[in-house]
Amino acid sequence: MNKKLDYNAMLNVAIEEARIGLEEGGIPIGAALFDGEGNLLGRGHNRRVQESDASVHGETDAFRKAGRQKTYRDKIMVTTLAPCWYCSGLIRQFKIGTVLIGEAENFDGGIGWLKENGVKVVNLNSKECIEMLSDYIAAHPEIWNEDIGEE
Repeated sequence: MNKKLDYNAMLNVAIEEARIGLEEGGIPIGAALFDGEGNLLGRGHNRRVQESDASVHGETDAFRKAGRQKTYRDKIMVTTLAPCWYCSGLIRQFKIGTVLIGEAENFDGGIGWLKENGVKVVNLNSKECIEMLSDYIAAHPEIWNEDIGEE
């Protein structure tokens, strides 16, 4: 990495995606995949509700939109919320080297497991991310519980 990465600017891309998802009537979780130099490769948001597809999480959407990469070791997955186990599995499967998260207060997912397996995890503790999702959870607890596999 030759230049200092602006983590806040990178997170803002994911936040924009979360807002798009919320405007569409979905869960406000956004993500983006960057290369090690900070160049945007793909961005996306949770579209489970909009597409009635449980596999379209923010991270998977951004990953798919980034297209094929020769390696993911130098890539940075940026997400407004700590990745769930499903998305953590994606990160481990493709050996994404760094995960930048907006918050882990509403849900901490698999971040402990990622750290244990050598993934660099940076939590920015974004008040905006925390509030956006906590407001959504309060308004739509049944959809949130479905998203995280709770009854």
